[in-house]
Amino acid sequence: SKDLSYKGRHWHEGCFKCSKCSCSLVEKPFAAKDEVLLCTKCYSDEYSSKCFHCQKAIMPGSRKMEFKGSSWHESCFVCQYCRQPLGTKPLITKDNENYCVPCFEKQFAHHCYSCKKVITSGGVICNDQPWHKECFVCAGCKTQLSGQRFISQDEYPYCVDCFSKLYAKKCAACKKPIAALGSAKYISFEDHQWHGECFNCAKCSVSLVGQEFLTWQDDILCHECGSS
Repeated sequence: SKDLSYKGRHWHEGCFKCSKCSCSLVEKPFAAKDEVLLCTKCYSDEYSSKCFHCQKAIMPGSRKMEFKGSSWHESCFVCQYCRQPLGTKPLITKDNENYCVPCFEKQFAHHCYSCKKVITSGGVICNDQPWHKECFVCAGCKTQLSGQRFISQDEYPYCVDCFSKLYAKKCAACKKPIAALGSAKYISFEDHQWHGECFNCAKCSVSLVGQEFLTWQDDILCHECGSS
C-alpha cells in the first residue's frame, strides 16, 4: 500500500481518513486543525463562518459577503423584498432584514405630501401628513413654516398673516382681520364679529364690552344713544 505523508507524519493508505466522518482523504483536498485531518466539508462545518441567513457553512474558496460583523453566502445576501443580490450596493437594514435603497423607500419611507419625494431625515407632520422641512411653506406667501406658528386650511398650511387676510373673520367696525390664533378677544353677535377694542357705540364711542346695547342697521349703540 501507499505510504502517505503530511508534515513529517505518515499514514497507511487505508488510514488516511477524515477524523470526523472517516471518508478517505486519498487524492482529495483536506485541511488540518491541531494536527487532526478533516475533509473540507467537516472542516467547514466545524470551523468555517456560518451564513447569517441560512446558517450553513461558507465553504473555503467561495465568495463571502460581510456586513456588520456577520457573514453571508453571496447568494443569500439579497434584498428581502426584490430578492436581487445586494453585493456592494448601498443597503438599509430593518428588523435584521436587508433592503436595497429603492425597495426600502417603496416599503417604509415617508413621502413628502408636497413634492412626493422620499423624506430621508427629519421632516414635519401636519394633518397626519409628512413634509420635508423645506417644502413646509405657507400656501400663500411661501414663507418656511418649520418652527413657526401656522394654521391649516383645506389641508394646506398658512402663516398667521396670510390666513388672516384670506380666511379670518373681519371686524365689523375696522374691517381688519380678527386674530386667527385666538390671541385677541372678540365679540360675536348674529353674523358680525368685532375686536374687543372696536366694540364701541357708533355715536359716542363708549365701550360696549359687557354692556347692554342696541342695533341700528349695521351699527351698535349704547342704551343712551339708541334711546335718544
